[in-house]
Amino acid sequence: MFTNKIEFRVRYGETDQMGVVYHGNYAQYLEMGRIEWLRSLGVSYKKMEEEGIMLPVISLSLNYKMSAYYDDLIQVTTTLKKIPTAKIEFAYKIENEKGEILTEAETTLAFINIKTKRPMRCPKYLLDKLQE
Repeated sequence: MFTNKIEFRVRYGETDQMGVVYHGNYAQYLEMGRIEWLRSLGVSYKKMEEEGIMLPVISLSLNYKMSAYYDDLIQVTTTLKKIPTAKIEFAYKIENEKGEILTEAETTLAFINIKTKRPMRCPKYLLDKLQE
């Protein structure tokens, strides 16, 4: 459907003593992918928050296949699974520079009104961007 890719190098501080990426850092890599996915549509996550919308993760699934190591160039591919409603769902693939799949993941986030802390529908401007 709608896909965006980012590339970056694994930093030393993201690894353990053996130079392997600590498993908890993959959630941050997914977040980087989501933020850049929105940016690629011309939507700023920061602006959404300023407009009273937050997007907490309500579900996270990671399937580790291979390790990433310090200084590896990795690519995160973020794909929208379906048109958002009150929630938005993404699938991810993290690969190394050889094209080997390191991790596959999925997240679900909910659109929440910051003031009321209640779920809300996806903002119209985001749906409009997806229709373009």
